[in-house]
This record gives sequence, C-alpha cells and structure tokens, in this order.
Amino acid sequence: MTTDQVTYLTFGVLLIGALIFDLGLMSKKNQVISIKKALIQTLFWVSLSIAFCIFLWVEKSTMLSTKYFAAYLMEWSLSIDNIFVFILIFTYFKIKPSDSGRVLLIGILLAIVFRIVFIALGIELINRFHWILYLFGFFLLYTGFHLFNKKDEAEFDPGSTRIYKFITRFFRVTLAEPEGKYFINQKGKVYFTTLSVVVLMLAAVDIAFALDSIPTVVSLVREKASVGFSSDDILIIYSSNIFAVLGLRSLFFLLRGAIDQFDYLQQGIAIVLIFIGIKMLIEFFGIHISIFVSLCVIMLCLSGSILYSIEAKRRKAIKKD
Repeated sequence: MTTDQVTYLTFGVLLIGALIFDLGLMSKKNQVISIKKALIQTLFWVSLSIAFCIFLWVEKSTMLSTKYFAAYLMEWSLSIDNIFVFILIFTYFKIKPSDSGRVLLIGILLAIVFRIVFIALGIELINRFHWILYLFGFFLLYTGFHLFNKKDEAEFDPGSTRIYKFITRFFRVTLAEPEGKYFINQKGKVYFTTLSVVVLMLAAVDIAFALDSIPTVVSLVREKASVGFSSDDILIIYSSNIFAVLGLRSLFFLLRGAIDQFDYLQQGIAIVLIFIGIKMLIEFFGIHISIFVSLCVIMLCLSGSILYSIEAKRRKAIKKD
C-alpha cells in the first residue's frame, strides 16, 4: 500500500471506530451528560485528533501535520462560537437534558454530511476558478469586522430565524411535549416535534458557520492561490473539519455552564478571520504567509482572548466586592 492509502485508511478506521464508540457507549438514549462525562468525551476527541496529527507527522511530514493542527485548531475555535448559538436554541425550545445528547448527535451527523458536500463543491469551484479565493478573502474580512463589533449573542432569536419560519411553513410542527420522539401522529397526521425542529436548526446553523470555516481552512492548507489541491490538502481539509465537528457535542455540555466566561473569545476569532482574509488577498501580489506564522497567530489570538476574558471577569468580580 502507498503512503496515501495508509493515511486515508487510518483516518477512515479512526473515524468509524470513534463513531461506533460514541454511538454505542457515549450516546445512550435518555442519558443526561454530566460535566465530568463531557470533559472525558472532550478529552477523547481532542486526544484522537492529536493522535492523527502525530500519525501525519510520522507518516507524512512536519509541514503536513502543522497544517492539520492549524486547521483543526481554527475549526475547533470556530466551533466554540457555534456552540453558544446551539445553547440558545436548546434553551428557546426547552429541550430536556435527557434528550439533548441524542438531538445533538443527529444534528452533528447531518452537519458532517452537508460539510462534506460543501467542501467538495468548494474545492471544485476553486480548482476551476482560483480567483474565487479572493472573494472568500473579502468575505472573511467582512465577517471578521462584523464579528469583532457584534454585540452579545443574546440578540439571536431562534424563533425569528428564516430556517424556523421555513420549517413551520412547509412542515406540520407541534409544540406538544415530545417525550423523546421526533415525530408524533395526531389524528392520522404526522407532526414534527421540537426535537426534529432543533435537529434541522442545528444542521442549518452549522452550514452557516461553515461559510466562514471552510474558506479559512482552505487558505491555511493551500500553499498558493494559483496552485491546485493535492491529495494531502484535501485530506487535511476534510479531516480537520470532521474531527472538529464530531467534538461539538461534548464541548456543548462542557461549555453550557460557562457560556458567559469567555466574553472576548469572539474578538479573538474575529482577528484571526481578518488575518486569514488579508493572507488570502495579499497572495494576489505574490506574498505568501507560511503555515507556521499562521499557526502562531491563531494560537496567540485565541489564547490571548481567553486569558483576557478570564482576567476581565476577575477584575469585574473584585469591583463588585
């Protein structure tokens, strides 16, 4: 077997094994996920991702493993911002803790399917029209500035979103207690319960976030705008996305009680998006920023925003006392 075949096989085995483990042992129906269990699951997914990174370093190269780590770290940080919206959706529809784990799992699996499709379409478009990367660059600049100045996520109202209006317009939806069911038969008609609505909304929200994350990862992985994707590049884009999305569920339960502890994280993410947008645009002039510099910027911005959030909370608590 070639090195590429071994790498893809390893990724496939890890992914299938992890999903079986998650579905069989960590996603039992009506199970309430505690903070301790969520921490163990988060460590499991992060450890699995790091193990794959080490595998790439041993089997492939330091450059490829660095690309993977940078892409995964970027996806993971964007997932945290994603989770805050998930929490608001679950709160709005009053989803019981016993139903949350399975609902999240189904929503995330749908999101993975959609991401695979979007990544494939994105790669094909970029291969045919490489100048589209510059449009992505402007889009990331706009998104970064918007995110930096955005107010609290509490402004997000799940009931007024287009996806919720679309669902309620074209499907029969009941607000009756779902009792763990996704569909209810009432008077001979099948109705979507709030659990089904939340699953669809989770997938839709993740697609919206993917519009930022996929161009970002593409820019980190690809060496130059005028060069096509290698099989290694495609592997990194897919694997970093899938591993980050699979870890969303455990992160949800881990961060649910700490949603207000990272007030400035979105500013850190915004700065990274602006940096990636600039990186994509300056390649038009033949200026290329290495993956090692990009990784340092990502780690500095994310760790700095988290530490600043913690310090700001500490100072605020001292003033209250």
